[in-house]
Amino acid sequence: MASLRGLSRPARSLPLSQLSRQTYTAASIRCASSQADAGALNDLEDSTLTAPQLGPDEKKEFRPWKRAADRKHALPSGRYQYHPPKFNRGPLHPVQSPPSSDPIARDFVPGPFNLPRLKQTYHSTIASDLMTLAYTHVPPGTPKKEAPERLRSWDGSSPYHKNRGLRGPRGNPVLPLIERDITFTNVPAITEITIASYVPEAIKDPDHLLVARSVLLALTGTTPEITKTKANVVQWGIKTGERAGVKTTVYGNAAYEFLDRCVHLVFPRIKDWQGIRATTGDSSGNLSFGFTPDEVKLFPEVEVNYWMYPAKMLPGCRVFIKTSATSDRQARLLLQSFGVPFYGPVRN
Repeated sequence: MASLRGLSRPARSLPLSQLSRQTYTAASIRCASSQADAGALNDLEDSTLTAPQLGPDEKKEFRPWKRAADRKHALPSGRYQYHPPKFNRGPLHPVQSPPSSDPIARDFVPGPFNLPRLKQTYHSTIASDLMTLAYTHVPPGTPKKEAPERLRSWDGSSPYHKNRGLRGPRGNPVLPLIERDITFTNVPAITEITIASYVPEAIKDPDHLLVARSVLLALTGTTPEITKTKANVVQWGIKTGERAGVKTTVYGNAAYEFLDRCVHLVFPRIKDWQGIRATTGDSSGNLSFGFTPDEVKLFPEVEVNYWMYPAKMLPGCRVFIKTSATSDRQARLLLQSFGVPFYGPVRN
């Protein structure tokens, strides 16, 4: 490799057939050999800075795109390079994709590079406490409770009712999740947090949208996406398809860090704040709450550069916490263990 690296760039651009066969053979043997002598270790001291520099004429003639176009044969493929499959064809297929933690995997994401304090506390203390608090002793031989009917059956008054699927509940076509008991296999945890900001003033003044996007970028470290209105509201002068908001979603460690800042830095500084209403939730373990513009400026990322944001343009935001819990009761239990207060009547 040292002999090839010491050649000039025009010489390296020549095909291998025009180079000396002796040089090519020696270079290939050196590359393939795993037992190098002591003298070969001196080649490690070579640097690309010692290679001869290109002159003005050589720079003009150095055109990599033309060299690639004139190449008659394709370059040799990496013989020892493994390419994971593009599609997973089932657990029984002879070719399996590597795990996402493998650097050669297609879905590999480097990291994590930090361990949030709140996440470490969850794994060391909170997870075991949740199993203890949610433990329900069932003596052996206790008959199982019959689950309520979630789907309605047909009464059979018509011959068309035969072999038809069950009907959904009246009023609300969305079926909530069935609450499962907390065990060591399904301890609730935070999966993602979405922060959204609705800025109707941005319809007339786009600068409000820019400020809202900058605030969410500072809070989460991710670039927010712009949202558009989905309905017409004549009283507010809103039309469908107008850009009037931003939102972003954080996952994993970033979600725990955001909740950690809310619990320990923002919530204690809100004056006369009772907490989050206990009626919040979508009956599937996802809770939400909001911050006013005066509360958003309490975040340290905004407070440290408060002069960057116009005071009258600072937006509020809504926070949606998605958990792996199967009911709002379990989600509240999880957030209460993190230090989030709730008030008001409780809705299971």
